Amino acid sequence: MTMAVMKLLMLGGTRFLGRALVDDALARGWEVTVLHRGLTGAPPPTAEVLFADRTDQRAMVEALGDRRWDFVVDTWSGSPRVVGENARVLHGHVDRYAYISSGSVYQWGLHVDEGSPVVAASATSDDYSDYASAKRGAELAVLESFPDALLARAGLILGPHEDIGRLPWWLQRIAAGGRVVAPGAPTRPLQYVDARDIASFVLSGLAAEISGTYDVISASGHTTTSGLLEACVDATGSGAELVWIDEDRLAAAGAQPWTQLPCWVPQEGEFAGFLEADTAKAARGGLRCRPVEDTVRDTWEWMQRETLPTQREDRAVHGLPSEIEKELLSAGE
Repeated sequence: MTMAVMKLLMLGGTRFLGRALVDDALARGWEVTVLHRGLTGAPPPTAEVLFADRTDQRAMVEALGDRRWDFVVDTWSGSPRVVGENARVLHGHVDRYAYISSGSVYQWGLHVDEGSPVVAASATSDDYSDYASAKRGAELAVLESFPDALLARAGLILGPHEDIGRLPWWLQRIAAGGRVVAPGAPTRPLQYVDARDIASFVLSGLAAEISGTYDVISASGHTTTSGLLEACVDATGSGAELVWIDEDRLAAAGAQPWTQLPCWVPQEGEFAGFLEADTAKAARGGLRCRPVEDTVRDTWEWMQRETLPTQREDRAVHGLPSEIEKELLSAGE
């Protein structure tokens, strides 16, 4: 018996995670329609394209026509109100909805698993200056029209086509060679997810009709700080020397975790428990995370083939300032 071909409507789909979702769906043999504004790149030629600004509901209605799809996936990080309006428009056009949310929706310092308390938010808010409340508000907006939606709360996302600059910065710095500041304890557990592994989880979840909330991120300790940075040394072949600097010296020099030292935070203080969430539910739901070496190698190979995407305006510039790096390395000599 011939199986029906799944039809996916992707909102966005031309950058990083959206691109990974489109590529994965096409690789499955699904029919993929990408609805976007046409401002940030083009989807693969085998995907159908619809042009519309999702903040214009009339344009959305006209673009959708009387079409139907099995699934829609949305990665929006803007106004929750827009998400709610889009979800109402899409009701009747799609059977199932997946929204890519964020682990940021949990109250700071209280995230253990999917049952942890979340931030206050409104489904009708136009304010998206607070990323956490905007993402939570969008979740609420989706659930009003699609109560059986799949909400994928992603953690730190890495992989090819990254447009935030975390792993690309490490790769570029390590490729330059020489002595490189390596933050904290080499054995510091990391918790992240490759964009392609999120895509696989979400699309398989839609096909399997799973719903509800999932923390889509690796188990804590899937790799360590040294595992990530040594993979960068190996991938680039630079022979860079990793110089491990303890947390106290980093703080004294003013080196900021997470942004200036991407992917890393201290193990103590306000970040205690960070990167240590229990993700067993997603693993039971089918999440499989590839080795860090694969993520790093594939990201480096992509960086050699293509021009890096422009810096996202809604995210901080990542990387350790040269003056702080020099201070830390000179103190370690």
